[in-house]
Amino acid sequence: MPTILIIGPYRFFFYSADRLEPAHVHIERDELVAKLWLHDLKVARHNGFSGAELRRIIGIARDNESALKEAWDAYFGR
Repeated sequence: MPTILIIGPYRFFFYSADRLEPAHVHIERDELVAKLWLHDLKVARHNGFSGAELRRIIGIARDNESALKEAWDAYFGR
């Protein structure tokens, strides 16, 4: 599970088995986890983040979108 980015309490990472899915990133804080699609930064799923916190996470992803996409491509060889 390579960590791509840590900002504040949020860790952005990939699972190595995710190569067959469209580009996305997982985000965790404590016991909470969310999944964002990188092509449109939409929440694929989450387990307990509030709406305000999801908006904050999406904002962080938007600010780092290029780095996240480049990391996905570099890791999965696309």
